[in-house]
Amino acid sequence: MASGVKPRVKVPKSASAGDTITIKTLISHTMESGQRKDKDGYVIPRSIINRFVVDFNGQNVIEVKMEPAISTNPYFEFEAQVPEAGDFTFTWYDDDGDVYTETKAIAIG
Repeated sequence: MASGVKPRVKVPKSASAGDTITIKTLISHTMESGQRKDKDGYVIPRSIINRFVVDFNGQNVIEVKMEPAISTNPYFEFEAQVPEAGDFTFTWYDDDGDVYTETKAIAIG
């Protein structure tokens, strides 16, 4: 398990039905490309967040596949249309098999 991994998500608490909202996400992760060597000349194993998925009430909103060139602490900002009240579920998949999930609710009002 990678240490110090912390997902952060910013979603408005409410919106009108049909509104387009801006969602911001960031996950703290050191991200090792697998192409560097340590001081003894051994390749440092790859350790990245390789996939990011967002669902709204079970419907896929966005899915991103990440490659070794991705930066440390990947940040994504995107827009989504909100047809009804519900929950956004954010999931990050780590090379070491760990899965990090965060859920944020949004109300219609």
